[in-house]
Amino acid sequence: MSELSAVHVAVLGGDERELVLVRELLKRGARVSAAGYPPLDAIAGARRVGSVAEAVAGADAVVAPMSNTDESGRIRACLDPHCRLVLDEAAFRAMRPGITLYIGVAKPVVAELASRYRVRVVETAELDEIAILNSIPTAEGAIQRAMEELPVTLHGSPVVVVGFGRCGMTLARMLGGIGARVCVVARGAGQRARAYEMGFEAEGIDGLKERVRAARAVFNTVPARLLTREVLQAMRRDAVVIDIAQTPGGTDFDAARELGIKAFLELGIPGKVAPQTAGEILARVLPGLIFEDVARSRI
Repeated sequence: MSELSAVHVAVLGGDERELVLVRELLKRGARVSAAGYPPLDAIAGARRVGSVAEAVAGADAVVAPMSNTDESGRIRACLDPHCRLVLDEAAFRAMRPGITLYIGVAKPVVAELASRYRVRVVETAELDEIAILNSIPTAEGAIQRAMEELPVTLHGSPVVVVGFGRCGMTLARMLGGIGARVCVVARGAGQRARAYEMGFEAEGIDGLKERVRAARAVFNTVPARLLTREVLQAMRRDAVVIDIAQTPGGTDFDAARELGIKAFLELGIPGKVAPQTAGEILARVLPGLIFEDVARSRI
């Protein structure tokens, strides 16, 4: 496969997931400039560079990690521990106008600079074709953490899944598959209807406080403060909260700590529990998107 033979892709930092992606880009014929990587035989065909500006110079597309950046634009994941990569003004000034930046989630500073320098941003964590597939290792990792923290099996235990989007649906299905007694708490009537159709109990957000009373585990997928102090006070003290929503999550973690409830914000689960699978998901989706975007920009 060589459909990317005329395409120059800059890959900025990353972990094992992006390593899999780089290998696939090279396999498809792309010219890859990789910043933040030590010498690795696995990506020997890539051009290793030491800065963002050097990597993006002349590039047709830019890929930043699924783990994105901190609030200042610094890329958090770099396999080369001595490399510091920042998506700052100098970085965007080096990108040609109209280029596409693929990044897990664009923090405000990144979105603002991209807009100013006319760089198109695609948030890869929000693409259905990636997010739905990523919900599989995310759900497995969330369940694994709950199993590690609970003194009882999930089988036969009442659990609550807050939210019934891409991750919530996969979580509920997996939990039901191992015998947990699942209640889905969701805002939308259509989501609650689907949960009921799938064999789960379903409740509106207004009923969250009552539903968590008996739960041994609560899995939150909603990036809004729904697990408030009032809700947490209704929970068993030996229950566990696994929050997989985007930072800062949907749990009052200070209240949970004061109440003696174990609550964990689990971010980036796919890259932690199944980096090979998570990388294969990126490798399955991103090369095609890059090809389409570059082809469109050259018309």
